[in-house]
Amino acid sequence: MLIHCPTFLILTVVKHKTPIKNLKLNLLVIRTENPKLLKSQYELLGFDFDYHRHGNGPFHYACEQNGFVFEIYPFTKSMTKADNSLRLGFEIKDLKTKILELSNTDWKILSEPKQTESGLNAIIQDLDGRKIELKNI
Repeated sequence: MLIHCPTFLILTVVKHKTPIKNLKLNLLVIRTENPKLLKSQYELLGFDFDYHRHGNGPFHYACEQNGFVFEIYPFTKSMTKADNSLRLGFEIKDLKTKILELSNTDWKILSEPKQTESGLNAIIQDLDGRKIELKNI
């Protein structure tokens, strides 16, 4: 089964003198109180999730493309709130149009598209408070 995900943007905050070799991000898991609701929100960005579980583990949503997996899991029993300190970044086509589409949804637009040294970017916030940086491609 082919599952589509938008291309992911990885921002370098600190420039390293020596590049990191043989290292590639291949998995990102976020947890939420309401996975179905958060999945619906991320689908508005273009994600196409599959619903499944591994063995006896919890059912969750997963999107895989080019060796990278993005998963939305329910809270563990000990969790009471989502980690909203995590910041994500995605490259997206036609950013201005996408922001207009998202403005009438449950996405919170924190920063309208603006030109920066890394290109045209906007910042949105998901239902759990995570900030998402969108970069136009």
